[in-house]
Amino acid sequence: MNSVSLNQDIYWVGVIDWAIRDFHGYITPKGSTYNNYLVLDEEPTLIDGVKLEFVDQSIQNIKALIEPAKIKHLVVNHIEPDHGGGLSRLMELMPGVPVYCTQKGREGLARYHDTSRWNFKVVKSGDRLRIGRRTLLFIETPMIHWPDSMMTLCVEDGILFSQDGFGQHLASSQRFDDEFVACASEAELEDSVWDYYANILMPFGGLIKNKIEEITRLGVPINMIAPDHGIIWRKRPGKVLDMYRDMANGKTDERVVIIYDTMWGGTGQMAQPIMQGLKEEGMDCRVIKLRATPLSVAIKEFWRARGCLLGSPTLNNNLFPYVAEFLVYLKGLRPKDRIVSAFGSYGWAGGAVKLAIEEFRGMKLEVFEEMLTTNYRPSSEEQKSGFEFGRRFALATREFHKRYA
Repeated sequence: MNSVSLNQDIYWVGVIDWAIRDFHGYITPKGSTYNNYLVLDEEPTLIDGVKLEFVDQSIQNIKALIEPAKIKHLVVNHIEPDHGGGLSRLMELMPGVPVYCTQKGREGLARYHDTSRWNFKVVKSGDRLRIGRRTLLFIETPMIHWPDSMMTLCVEDGILFSQDGFGQHLASSQRFDDEFVACASEAELEDSVWDYYANILMPFGGLIKNKIEEITRLGVPINMIAPDHGIIWRKRPGKVLDMYRDMANGKTDERVVIIYDTMWGGTGQMAQPIMQGLKEEGMDCRVIKLRATPLSVAIKEFWRARGCLLGSPTLNNNLFPYVAEFLVYLKGLRPKDRIVSAFGSYGWAGGAVKLAIEEFRGMKLEVFEEMLTTNYRPSSEEQKSGFEFGRRFALATREFHKRYA
């Protein structure tokens, strides 16, 4: 795909990865993009790189606008290999170009590339680079989501080059939010934002809130947000800022998600009456079977619901492996402000349900003081108990949700 104009003399020169389905363990059924940007001013400036496998495509987009040797500055907002992997190849075409990054960025780049001849210019929040009629303002954003991360604001145009913040793993021939909504839907775009935030940025809500406030205090109107993945926000940049504020504050739906897996069907049979009990109390609910669903989708649905019921059979006195994998993934994302409990079946010895509750307590989530177990598979009476369990959990979730309304 050729370069795309964001504003006068500012271009997207990135690439689209239609085929990627696994992004360091995060399933990406809609593909992704690797966005980088070229600002043509008195001192032409390239902002970010792309994944190594796609760097030649990006170089062709750049060459259609300018010879790389004429580029005067390279800004590296984030060193992760999906952005920084192709930098050595770019540097061959731009020998001696100053490289603007954080101190952590400089240290990290030296682990991925031979940077002995790179001309580093380490920057901090508030530092500015005048490139002609435009000024680039650097904003450090450590741990959103790597320690090297920063964002770059083109002051005169009000364009925030936001690296991984505000992005989505979404391959599309449309580059802008309004174009995508016209061809697909706003709901699909919002869902991609939720998915990305839940699986990558969930642990950093406090940092995100602080950085949004810091950017607001700059007093520079944000007319466009250009992330390193997915759609560029030109029509309503305030939309994604509001979504991030809400997500960082733990705002979510009054909903329960049932996430489970089952060995011989017993735990799966328990999920149905529990779901019916939730519905009886008017509680919206979703049911996710782990082996039938990408883990990233299960995480997104957990994040979008105020309550979660986790179902696991007991295997070898332990959690079912697919449920254990979900809990390990979830724990690393440091969820909060959710009410949870567990259910499950067992054969000659139990244990999985109690282990799930222990894991939830370790995450400091609100634990509903009931859990549900059955031997092999639920009897008709136990199915009634599951129905009532679902009703009580719905009521508890509604009360818990009121704290955050």
